Amino acid sequence: MKQIFLALATSAVLFACHNSADQAAIEAAKQEAVDSVNTVNAIKQQVLDSVKEAKAAAHGHHEAVASQGSSGSESPAAATTTTTTKKKGWSHTAKGAVVGAGAGAITGAIINKDHLKGAAIGTVIGAGVGAGTGAIVDHAKKKKAANQ
Repeated sequence: MKQIFLALATSAVLFACHNSADQAAIEAAKQEAVDSVNTVNAIKQQVLDSVKEAKAAAHGHHEAVASQGSSGSESPAAATTTTTTKKKGWSHTAKGAVVGAGAGAITGAIINKDHLKGAAIGTVIGAGVGAGTGAIVDHAKKKKAANQ
C-alpha cells in the first residue's frame, strides 16, 4: 500500500512540474498563432483599402471621361471600353482525373489486402477513368458551344 501511495505521489509531482512547462509553451504557441492571424488580417485590410481606392479613382476617371464626351470635346472613338475576361478554372478532364484518383485510391485500399498496393493501383485506374469521363464532358461542351 505504501508503494502505491508513493508511486501516485511521485507521478502527481512529476505531472505537476511537467504541466507548467507545457502550459507556458502552449500559451506561447497560442500567442504566436493570434499574432500571425492579426498580421494576415491587417494585410488583407490594406489590400481591401487599396482596391477600394483604385475603384474610387477609376470611377472618378470614368465620370470625367463621360462628362468630357457629353460636352463634345472628345471624339467617340477615343472613349475607352472595358472588357471582362472570364476566369479560367479546371477543365472537366482535370477534375475527373483528381476525383477519380481519390476515389480509386480509397476503393483500392479498402478492397485489396495489401492496402498500399491497392491504393496505388486504384489511383492509376481511377485517374484514367476520371480523365476519360472528363474528356468526354469537355468534348460535349465544346461541341455544344460550336453549334450555338
